[in-house]
Amino acid sequence: MKTFSEKIKEAREELKLNQQQLGELVGVSKRSIAAYETTDTKPRGNIARKLAAALQVSVDYLLNDEITDPKYGIEKAPYIEEARERLGPKAAKEMDVLLEQNVALFAGGALDQEAKDAFFEAVMKAYLKCKEEARKTYGRKKETD
Repeated sequence: MKTFSEKIKEAREELKLNQQQLGELVGVSKRSIAAYETTDTKPRGNIARKLAAALQVSVDYLLNDEITDPKYGIEKAPYIEEARERLGPKAAKEMDVLLEQNVALFAGGALDQEAKDAFFEAVMKAYLKCKEEARKTYGRKKETD
């Protein structure tokens, strides 16, 4: 099991980046990258996502010491980000949980990337449709003059 710090350093070195270069890609200082690599300091939200993208690994892999596959869950990222952009951070968390829980439906069977994409797309469309309907029904009512 590797720690967050070990994963950051290893992924950075595999990409042949120095701390300054990684910091520039992520939008943080070299000092922040050094802290991530040498302490138990973990970035929050947006910085963690930028760090994972720059290192070409999943956020799940970076933040969970028990995950050993750098690409674990990476195929979920575009759908989670779309939910975040359209409906905010709470929706992104809900989408992550929804996709993660529904992967269990495949009972350990392997799916090719096309099938995974189709599944994730269908879940995303259903989620967004339900959220839109809920907003219409339960959202703020416009006041009339």
